[in-house]
Amino acid sequence: MARVPPGEHYFAPRPEVRSSPRTVELALADVELSLETDRGVFAVGRIDAGTRQLLELAPPPPRRGNLLDLGTGYGPIAIALARRSPGATVWAVDVNERALELVRRNAQRAGVANVVAALPADVPSQVAFEAIYSNPPIRVGKAALHELLERWLGRLGRRGRCYLVVHKNLGSDSLARWLEERGHATRRLASKKGYRILEVSPRATAVVDNHP
Repeated sequence: MARVPPGEHYFAPRPEVRSSPRTVELALADVELSLETDRGVFAVGRIDAGTRQLLELAPPPPRRGNLLDLGTGYGPIAIALARRSPGATVWAVDVNERALELVRRNAQRAGVANVVAALPADVPSQVAFEAIYSNPPIRVGKAALHELLERWLGRLGRRGRCYLVVHKNLGSDSLARWLEERGHATRRLASKKGYRILEVSPRATAVVDNHP
């Protein structure tokens, strides 16, 4: 395997960096979780500030249907969504297999049975999402990020919405403009500590109708 540049190993399917698990605590107004993190996975040993802002400021998840945490890492967003909507199925998607194993262990630790940890290719093509929540991997680069978002925004149901958290210094405003140019109505729901919470709607001409 080609060597992954420092700081980017969490984009790799199988991180080369040696495992060294740590536990972190996530305390929200309605959810408290003890989560295992590890080297080679995004935000090792901490709750990322953007993740916290998304969980605190974005609208609550739909009570039923399929929800997506895109770029799940060790799973704080997915597991918080699962606690908030026990009647929904939460797909925790990442390319990093170490991250997905952490999600499985953390879901078990949290006592939630409605989280499905999956590689992107393992999400059935017929699954449409009521909502997507994501702290997206901005550092993969603009082209890769745009391709990622185009792929998954196309899986939103007609009434679905995507909620993204992006720091203004990492291009939140330019990303919002690009989404608008691609036909996705996008609005800023909140801004706190430099983080923007963006609400993105599906393109009217290219949505998955999961509401017959």
